[in-house]
Amino acid sequence: MYQEQANYLHLRELGGLELLKAQYHQTQFSKHVHEGYCIGVIEDGAQSFFRTGELHIAPKGDIILVNADEIHTGSSAVESGWRYRAIYPTPEMLSELGKGSFVNRHGAPWFPKAVVRDEGLAQQLCLLFDLLEQKDNFLLKESMYLSTLTYLMSRHGQSQCDLVQLPEAQKKVLMIKELLASSPENNYSLTELANLAGLSAWHFLRQFKKYVGLPPHGWLVQVRLHKARQMLKNEHSIATVALMCGFSDQSHFNRHFKKAMGVTPAQYISNLAKS
Repeated sequence: MYQEQANYLHLRELGGLELLKAQYHQTQFSKHVHEGYCIGVIEDGAQSFFRTGELHIAPKGDIILVNADEIHTGSSAVESGWRYRAIYPTPEMLSELGKGSFVNRHGAPWFPKAVVRDEGLAQQLCLLFDLLEQKDNFLLKESMYLSTLTYLMSRHGQSQCDLVQLPEAQKKVLMIKELLASSPENNYSLTELANLAGLSAWHFLRQFKKYVGLPPHGWLVQVRLHKARQMLKNEHSIATVALMCGFSDQSHFNRHFKKAMGVTPAQYISNLAKS
């Protein structure tokens, strides 16, 4: 038996962005509109929907794009139904993202194609959806959200927009790098860090990776691990270290530690005792 299910997640850290995770079989949506865009990926089956005056079919792996306030429908294109995930950013959200990223772009974008076959972008969107379903990781979520939607707008928006060529910002980036190193236990947002640097979020993200070699969330994990190693050497418990270094839980800490060090924190402590 095919199941019908739909779950919405409201992401306060991203301005109330909605994420839908759904599986439909017999459901048929009549003509309707959303106040936000629908940006989704078909993960199984195929969807049929009306948009821009014609009927479209989106099979597994395709990206579906519906503009805000655009009349559209939705139903299954195959007997087994369809499963997909989608986000619903408002025009204001995408307009704000585009301000610091594109030349001669004013207001919200328009996506002319209802169905897009772009394997790399579809995979990136799925990674973004996976991340948005997780707890914490605010900096990584915001960075991934910004980079993914900026790429989507530049590649599939109404016009192929050129990225803004902005001045270098090495000193500002290094200032933020040192801030993260000095207090890695804090949970920062991309917007907060960009504002401290006096840069747009997109410009800050690009410049930080250029000069540091890692995006902000990647660097933050590294300095958290550095602090964790120092605390472990000073005989703090693993649970205390995970908490004091800003990791969401001990399991999260263990995964990052082993990925970076090749051993678990417990093995690391054991090796310290032997040395």
